[in-house]
Amino acid sequence: MTRRSGEETVAWRYFKRDVLPLSAMIAVECTTVGSTTLFKAATLRGLSFYVFVFYSYVVATLVLFTLSLIFGRSRRLPLAKAPLFFKIFLLTLLGLTSRIAGCKGIEYSSPTLSSAISNLTPAFTFMLAVFFRMEQVMLRSSATQAKIIGTIVSISGALVIVLYKGPKLLFAASFTSFESSWIIGGLLLALQYVLLSVWYILQTQIMEIYPEEISVVFIYNFCAMLISALVCLFAEKDLNSWKLKPGTSLAAVIYSGIFDTSLGSVIHTWGLHLKGPVYVSLFKPLSIAIAVIMAAIFLGDALHLGSVIGSVILSFGFYTVIWGKAREDATKRVSDSEQSLLSPAHNREDETLS
Repeated sequence: MTRRSGEETVAWRYFKRDVLPLSAMIAVECTTVGSTTLFKAATLRGLSFYVFVFYSYVVATLVLFTLSLIFGRSRRLPLAKAPLFFKIFLLTLLGLTSRIAGCKGIEYSSPTLSSAISNLTPAFTFMLAVFFRMEQVMLRSSATQAKIIGTIVSISGALVIVLYKGPKLLFAASFTSFESSWIIGGLLLALQYVLLSVWYILQTQIMEIYPEEISVVFIYNFCAMLISALVCLFAEKDLNSWKLKPGTSLAAVIYSGIFDTSLGSVIHTWGLHLKGPVYVSLFKPLSIAIAVIMAAIFLGDALHLGSVIGSVILSFGFYTVIWGKAREDATKRVSDSEQSLLSPAHNREDETLS
């Protein structure tokens, strides 16, 4: 009976520490790509990205306020600590700037290009994590080698998608064909994901001080809503643009506010607290395969052979990185358990000698 309960405990720990975070991160990437695809469709119908950003934060703040009332704990946020308050304010500026750059970049280009450039996120996050001593690099370790090789393979797959089109497998619908300023869009998207890497690192540090996901994300979104109100109202002076009518624009705002800006941010913050910034950033390359499929189905973008080949290569690299990260975590857990087993015996030896 004890052995069976022990096996159930191990299985539950495995599900909680490995299966659940993996499933949650994949689900978040699906909802994020869905949000960018819906936003792109709305911009083609005249939605201003400034209006989209502000209203998304409004919806997210209302959702998170409700969740904080239901699931929030009585633990108060220690805003009296100046470093914590400064970090949350800096987090807001980073997140808002990243969001505006990303929306404008997608407006100039496409969700597929956004997902392709998101491959920068793991590399920048890994370098920042090493710099801040959140991640260790051991080149002789098979786990580290797998993460490096997987990252290179993932980036190679993304380059195949961007640089090699090949013959068309699905043809684009005529109403969605448009000319895009890919260079400007690509630079803005690169800026978005560089800032996102810094956001991951800073959010991880905040969670070490105050490990309350819903409360932190609520305060972050509330501050972003206030700042975006000033920025977006100043930038978008056409009052008619602020009137949302039932249709794609309203659906894009509500969907983004609920599933991306609020729930997606909470899950990302939970993943940062549980697994660290590098683990969360590793799922960004997966979004390009999702974006290619969604863009072909919902935006009518042409699906090329290069996109399919690149997605397969990218997926292989992604799972290689995940294997390396899982192996690293398993090795760390074994090492921690061995130390916990040795420490009582060590204490008893000390007592005997004394």
